[in-house]
Amino acid sequence: MNTEKLRTVAFIPARSGSKRVPNKNVRLLNGHPMLAYSIRAAIDSGVFDAVICATDSEQHAAVARHYGAEVPFLRGGEISGDKSPDIDWVIWVLNMLKQSGREFDVFSILRPTSPFRLPQTIQRAWGEFSKNPTADSLRAVERCKQHPGKMWVIRGNRMLPLMPFSNGSTPWHSSQYAALPEVYVQDASLEIAWTKVPLEQNSIAGEAIIPFVSQGLEGFDINEPEDWCMAEWLLANQEAKLPSIELSPYTITE
Repeated sequence: MNTEKLRTVAFIPARSGSKRVPNKNVRLLNGHPMLAYSIRAAIDSGVFDAVICATDSEQHAAVARHYGAEVPFLRGGEISGDKSPDIDWVIWVLNMLKQSGREFDVFSILRPTSPFRLPQTIQRAWGEFSKNPTADSLRAVERCKQHPGKMWVIRGNRMLPLMPFSNGSTPWHSSQYAALPEVYVQDASLEIAWTKVPLEQNSIAGEAIIPFVSQGLEGFDINEPEDWCMAEWLLANQEAKLPSIELSPYTITE
């Protein structure tokens, strides 16, 4: 792959209206709005020609601009709900950029809810993507802690194993975790794909997907109040590292 001529863009999706952790994208974490860490990681990685925050909120847009991201337009409410699929806003943003004379070969989605993703994480992922030119995309994954082989579905007053496999004569659900095959779950920290994948296949990932195995806390995702508490604990106890920010903190005003 000739990466020298590729035009790359990072998308930082930051809609307003979070319910489980109110205003989580602009809530202060270690002195800065959480959104800031993904923006700075993207910029400082040196991978992207542009870093664009895709938000529906003027307040979020102001925060994003303060930390160096572009916000050329705001997302409409119809593609910013808590059930809106990513494909809708990704295609919309790519088309809006094209209309303004800006086209890119590759895009990445870096969600603000993964603040421990570092510039080096992005560089490592870009290296993996660059070595696999025939792939549609790359997606961050981590080894699952709760194995699907021990999960069940309930039908009336009976249970059935979600995955009816076995190790010889022993069902997966009765096997020791160490005896089960390794299974990975996607995390929210990082995706990279050719822009032609959503535009031509109407898919974020396509079919040929490279695994990018997150290391340490790179894939830590903040979605629940307890996740926020854990993030603060990790920082207070120097168990986690955030991307460096040398800018003065943005002051959130109501």
